[in-house]
Amino acid sequence: MRWLLIVVAVLVAIVGVVALVGATLPQDHVASRTVRLSAPVDTVWSLVTDVARYPTWRKDVSVVEIVESKPLLTWREVSGKDRMTYEATEAEPLSHFVAHIADKGLPFGGSWDYRLVPDGAGTTLTITENGEVYNPIFRFVSKYVIGHTTTIDKYLSAISARTGEPAGRK
Repeated sequence: MRWLLIVVAVLVAIVGVVALVGATLPQDHVASRTVRLSAPVDTVWSLVTDVARYPTWRKDVSVVEIVESKPLLTWREVSGKDRMTYEATEAEPLSHFVAHIADKGLPFGGSWDYRLVPDGAGTTLTITENGEVYNPIFRFVSKYVIGHTTTIDKYLSAISARTGEPAGRK
């Protein structure tokens, strides 16, 4: 019985420390990654903005439901049991696209800013996450366990694979 109390006390202490450290971290963060793709900018633009086709090249997205197409493109991505709604807030064809998490009540929010720059016959794609993590425990996990760039890295790996790039090229 004594060992059980010790284990419970240690677990409570760990959660307390995680919450305390998470509370000291800023709610907002900026994370950015860049990849050079050999595909031309119009091809990359199409991949980024044709969200209905995401399931054809993103393994983490099983279904995309278009919620609204005008005045702003709004879509819901389904990945396993998770459903996340996004809204395009800016679009400058072939150069700049911004998608914002439209769902309320999540432990996180923010936007992804996609910048496409022609690079010879290819394209340099930079994704910048302007994120917000509201819950201090999730803030700790996001920074120290998951990492702020993990989702961006997965996306860039998927788009690289779709355009025929070698894995891990940056």
